[in-house]
Amino acid sequence: MRQIALLGATGSIGTSCLDVVRAHPDRLRLQAVSAHRDWKKLAEICHEFQPEIAILSEESIRSEVDESSFPAGTQVQYGAEALEQTAGGSDNDTVVAAIVGAAGLISSLAAARAGKRIALANKETLVVAGGLIMQAAAESGCELIPVDSEHSAIFQALQSGRANEVRKIILTSSGGPFRGKTAAEIENAGPDLALKHPTWSMGPKITIDSATMMNKALEIIEARWLFNLQADQIGVVVHPQSIVHSLVEFMDGSQIAQLSPPDMRLPIQYALSYPERWEAVTESCDYQKPLRLDFFPPDLETFPALGLGFEVARRGGTTGAVLNAANEIAVSRYLRREISFYDMTGVCRELLEKHTYHPAPSLEELTALDQWARKETNLWQP
Repeated sequence: MRQIALLGATGSIGTSCLDVVRAHPDRLRLQAVSAHRDWKKLAEICHEFQPEIAILSEESIRSEVDESSFPAGTQVQYGAEALEQTAGGSDNDTVVAAIVGAAGLISSLAAARAGKRIALANKETLVVAGGLIMQAAAESGCELIPVDSEHSAIFQALQSGRANEVRKIILTSSGGPFRGKTAAEIENAGPDLALKHPTWSMGPKITIDSATMMNKALEIIEARWLFNLQADQIGVVVHPQSIVHSLVEFMDGSQIAQLSPPDMRLPIQYALSYPERWEAVTESCDYQKPLRLDFFPPDLETFPALGLGFEVARRGGTTGAVLNAANEIAVSRYLRREISFYDMTGVCRELLEKHTYHPAPSLEELTALDQWARKETNLWQP
């Protein structure tokens, strides 16, 4: 029975993870769950799954929470420190890291240092502090298994060969809601259009990242750390159907891909079941019906965020922390209609150019740069 701490239980990844736990009650048990502010939803989850710990990371809402709404056997805790203690504690063996943004970094680092299995859905953790996380995992024996559909596909395909036989990996992208559009057509697009993703149902931040293709930029950086690759070993291809989730090309020219309908429950389940494969909780591709698979090169001029991803993957150091923090605030400002679509990428590039670069920063330095970039982006004017 795998004991799971699900950090970020009320988001899209958390909701899908709960479906996987429901499907395998003899194999999976929720030991702890967390949410940011939605204590009512968290209480509902606790009544169904009866975890020992429920955490609300936004400590300021403590006075608003009716703790009697939670089951008697569930202890309600608050704040980032509770997340860190639970992630690094001994009562669970698996941490599902599904907290959106840099807020998930400290708990993921605690889980890595404790030698847990981390089902990693929070790409920002590796974008900001890839070097620190991978070092902690190597020292503790932590199993770091990706949940992003693209990185899960790479993780699975890599089992077809040895690490030194890999020529490159190719991350697939749906292209987002503005696939095929020109820069002139989308430069004045508002959030209402950018939030209409053609394939995936996700939270607003990730959906906007898909529209700018910043999500793919972050995935390039994540892949560089997860799979110990150089930036020039990573490619991107636009694949509108989102059936091929990514590919690995080996030295002999063979390309191994992972295919399935777009459903996050599959990579979540694989991260929890690995090295086993359990019965499906999702549908399979039906090859008795016509199926078309299209592939297009990405448009780097229309979606300049992709170029930032390759740049940060090459440089490493402090660049990931600056890019991630600037982008998080830029997306928030765009959703509030304070800045335009291309301003999001523009402020990220400007802060990357002006920050004081360090090739091997400490956690304290990364934290300070994260705060600096957030402040600068909030003050930034086009």
